[in-house]
Amino acid sequence: MQKHVLDTSVIIEGIASNLIKEKKLKGKVIITNASVAELENQANHGLEIGYIGLEELEKLQDFQKKKKISIEFLGPRPNIAQISLARSGEIDALIRSIAHDQKATLVTADRVQAASAKAFGIPLKFIEMKRPELKLELEKYFDANTMSVHIKENCHVTAKKGHPGDWKLEKMKDKLSSKQVQSLAKDAVEKTRAAPGCFVEIQRRGSTIAQFYKYRIVIVKPPVSDGWEITVVRPIKKLNIEDYKLPETLFERIKTKAQGILISGETGSGKSTFAQSIAEFYAKNGRITKTVESPRDLQLSDEVTQYSKNFTTSEEIHDILFLSRPDNIIFDEIRDTPDFALYIDLRLAGSSCIGVLHSASPIDAIQRFIGRTETGMIPSVVDTLMFIEAGKIKKVLTLKMKVKVPSGMVEQDLARPVVEVRDFETNKLEYEIYSYGEETVVVPVEAENSSSVNTLALKLVEQEFRRYGNVKAELVDANRVRVYVPKSRIGEVIGREGSNIEVIEKRLGVSIDVEEIKERQEEVRYDVSETNKHLIFKLENRYIKKRADFYVGDNFILSAIVGTDGEIRINKKSEPGRVVLDALDMNKNIEIRV
Repeated sequence: MQKHVLDTSVIIEGIASNLIKEKKLKGKVIITNASVAELENQANHGLEIGYIGLEELEKLQDFQKKKKISIEFLGPRPNIAQISLARSGEIDALIRSIAHDQKATLVTADRVQAASAKAFGIPLKFIEMKRPELKLELEKYFDANTMSVHIKENCHVTAKKGHPGDWKLEKMKDKLSSKQVQSLAKDAVEKTRAAPGCFVEIQRRGSTIAQFYKYRIVIVKPPVSDGWEITVVRPIKKLNIEDYKLPETLFERIKTKAQGILISGETGSGKSTFAQSIAEFYAKNGRITKTVESPRDLQLSDEVTQYSKNFTTSEEIHDILFLSRPDNIIFDEIRDTPDFALYIDLRLAGSSCIGVLHSASPIDAIQRFIGRTETGMIPSVVDTLMFIEAGKIKKVLTLKMKVKVPSGMVEQDLARPVVEVRDFETNKLEYEIYSYGEETVVVPVEAENSSSVNTLALKLVEQEFRRYGNVKAELVDANRVRVYVPKSRIGEVIGREGSNIEVIEKRLGVSIDVEEIKERQEEVRYDVSETNKHLIFKLENRYIKKRADFYVGDNFILSAIVGTDGEIRINKKSEPGRVVLDALDMNKNIEIRV
């Protein structure tokens, strides 16, 4: 009687049962206890491959009942060390030993095992792996408009149809049992393992994540979930960077200036699609581009190398990227602290990186870096943030470090390092990030035209008090002004028990402090000249070291101290300098009062 020893590979791949069906495998079939132990170990660790192998053994038992083969289990069970070293060939060695002792033919689909068997002179039947039909059973649930399919045992299959930002959930007629869902999962895993360029990215006790060409497959089972479920996602459309119709300034920034770009948005907003378009743009323009992904679901040309975080460590990827020196790195996506640490390290080493991460709003993406690096380092790590919504770039922010008094504070001794977050298109300051006590705070900056007190409000206040004589208003804080009026009119301004000032405060919507204005200053004569950078006002020497106030008409412009040479120098590029220069050009009257 013919005797055949089955290697673990032909059991896992379902080759043994197919050979029996085709009448190419007859007689006694020997299954080693080493193979069974290996499959049990994989199944106990929740790996799909272990369950697939055990199901194949059940099929072989059915063939034995039908008298098509006879089965015998032989050999010792491997110890813990041998199981842990299975990838090093310990289990394969036990299987070869049984085949040699039984003078049986070894049936394998593993090239290394086949080569070793030949070296030992063991009769061999090597089965060349045939590529299965490269179409998933799950694909029947997809049409041209389907973004994702969601399957759960004992529930109707549902599908999201449309495009990011405009989709609807459709319930299909199919209601699948647990066994049917498991069958779909098994089909997906088997075909992913066999298909070239496809990967089972993650296998855990309760979940499996696979990438089958453009389909990202997430399988979750008990005990992680309350039942078997499968989620399959695919991109609807592949876009080029030109399809986004970016403003020229933004396109130029992506092309040449930005070194640390973040692409953020909610789930399904189109972040990865945009990152994919940038990667292809870089590759087409002669740049060495590499990606770090988990899973590898970006649809990219062969010129772009795609690394998986799931098959290596952050340290290894770190070494690979530094030694291979890519021009651009796409990090899709940044999820946990090790990911942030790797991205930060790459950026601080000078690598040009684009990171993709989830966030509900643009500023949330930046806040995720707080606590993971020093606040002052954030602009060195991230200089540009692009927020994607419904497949479109909704917001672009830029980051820059400055030493300044934070908005809303007035005392100069409160100056500190501040990260300014500005709108890229308008350059409007939107947020400030700085240390406040022991905390790092992210403070929204109100638009100037929405502040309670601004330049326009000060003018309105001065107009309100103008009837009381020469007055001057100045900003104290966001909701308070100080008004200087002649001493003789203070009582009239305030009114009995503050009745007048209270009416004015309600009308203007600000709190008002009333103080005495100094006597009207003396208007002095001067000579004016200019250099490339300054306007120079020459006063008489008797005004040296005195304060001089500049007015254009009735409008106060600035105060300055007269220098020891009797001169006051005003920078032409400063705001007061521009006002004074314009007044001179238009022959307006400029008064200097001391």
